[in-house]
Amino acid sequence: MSQLSKSFIQAVKQIIAGAQANAVRAVNQERVLMYWQIGRHIVEEEQQGKERADYGAFLIKNLAKELEKDFGSGFSVRQLETCRQFYNTFPNTHALRAQLNWTQYKLLLRIDDEDKRSYYIEETCNNNWSSRQLERQINSQLYERLLLSNDKEKVLAVAKKEAQPENPKEIIKDPMVLEFLGLKPQAAYYEKDLENALITNMQSFLLELGNGFSFVARQKRIQIEDDEFFIDLVFYNRLLRCFVIIEIKTHKLTHQDLGQLQMYVNYYDRTEKQEDENPSIGILLCTDKNNTMVEFALPKNNTQILASKYQLYLPKKEELEKEFKKIMDHE
Repeated sequence: MSQLSKSFIQAVKQIIAGAQANAVRAVNQERVLMYWQIGRHIVEEEQQGKERADYGAFLIKNLAKELEKDFGSGFSVRQLETCRQFYNTFPNTHALRAQLNWTQYKLLLRIDDEDKRSYYIEETCNNNWSSRQLERQINSQLYERLLLSNDKEKVLAVAKKEAQPENPKEIIKDPMVLEFLGLKPQAAYYEKDLENALITNMQSFLLELGNGFSFVARQKRIQIEDDEFFIDLVFYNRLLRCFVIIEIKTHKLTHQDLGQLQMYVNYYDRTEKQEDENPSIGILLCTDKNNTMVEFALPKNNTQILASKYQLYLPKKEELEKEFKKIMDHE
């Protein structure tokens, strides 16, 4: 018998993998719909007994006892309360997204603000985030960080694909949260160490950078007459349609750092950028910065050079609220 070709075997494997993936998606959709229907029945039954204030608690407690007899611990009081909250939050079954699984919906139910919840729904579907990635984005206060330099309507419009980003600040976050690197904030480390950690954790770094980024090069060598320079990281953003150059500094930002990055951006604009592409963008990742110094060091209407603080831990909501208040007072 002749040997089977690799292409034939690969084709059959792809059929099986595709069928398995479709089966998992179908199971997830049915599970979500099941919990929604349970929640609807609980709410409708509660409304019939609304004259008794404690009827809801009585209903769920006794329903859990009956369900656990036949279906096990997956239908506890807590789970049924979540089903009720799920229906109350998403009363229209047509609004449910096939891309979202039950674990993701439970994460979304923790968000009280409707606009914020809508943002994470759109971005999860747009970027095919896993449950773990969605949880990380919520915990890192992604939505709040974007609001530091944008208005709410613009952030939601970009997420819903009702508008294209017109300014890099609509995508690039300040601060950037790099907790996934596992580096201790107190420890001394070199820029090379931070760069290596980012390369090792590239998938997580791309998630933090945001929509449309793809990796191009690290330590990109450029030569200007007899001098050679090395750019830390180069990316391309398909939404902004431009190169994005990132320089890493493990100290407080200086005007010399800005001048160096400006030179790199100018080089890319004059030697790498195509005519139909937008001007390149430079991002300085630094441990700290003087915003006023940055403003004076750059042209008044600058949109190409951005300075973004990075932090090696998840931000506290109070910290972001404080930064947001500073921006509002400054305006």
